[in-house]
Amino acid sequence: MSTALTERSLRDLAVALPGATAVFRHHKLDFCCGGAVSLAEAAAARAADAGAIAAELAALDAGVPGDLPDTPAGLTALIVTRYHDSHRRDLPELIRLARRVEAVHRGKPGTPAGLAEMLERLTADLTAHMTKEEAILFPLLAAGPGTPQAAMAAGPIARMRFEHDECGAELAEIARLTGDLTLPDGACTTFRALYAGLERFVDELTTHIHIENNILFPMFEFPMLETGEAASGCCSGMAARG
Repeated sequence: MSTALTERSLRDLAVALPGATAVFRHHKLDFCCGGAVSLAEAAAARAADAGAIAAELAALDAGVPGDLPDTPAGLTALIVTRYHDSHRRDLPELIRLARRVEAVHRGKPGTPAGLAEMLERLTADLTAHMTKEEAILFPLLAAGPGTPQAAMAAGPIARMRFEHDECGAELAEIARLTGDLTLPDGACTTFRALYAGLERFVDELTTHIHIENNILFPMFEFPMLETGEAASGCCSGMAARG
């Protein structure tokens, strides 16, 4: 059983096993954009024990992930209300907290210098990305596979996958600036609130991209994914945090 699991892709495991994404985040394995590689390959890249991770996965109950709609229209609606709206709400406060921490703790060990600026860039990029999805791509996908609207979705899907990779690079930069969300000794309440909020945001954005890349988009491009042409390599580091 464990051997078979190590040979399956992270993408397949994340979709098939409820709870697998939490295991992957704990071991910092990129399942959302880099999910085309096998568990064995992903573990080797991080010098992790693939067999031990497979044993954790084997202990999970197999089946379809719960609480997700099974139609494109349902998925796109969920993504907007559960993730897009949440990102728009949370990011301004994270920027405010980051500015405060950088101002008060400037020059001290462990201070994430440049974090507020990084979050501002991510906010601008993510806001533009979500707006394009809501205005262009999601209405096409909501019509369902095999429709004339879906036939026009290939280009926008490819663009959104590319932008997900760019987002992954931004998350990796946040991980670098924060030492993977490692608080310095004696961190104040604002510092702790910032990193707690960032951890939640990163987990939610990782799940958001996972749902799109590995569940929603393949409904319209499965043959392409089967040939190994799916995007890979984003959201490493912080995005796999759990």
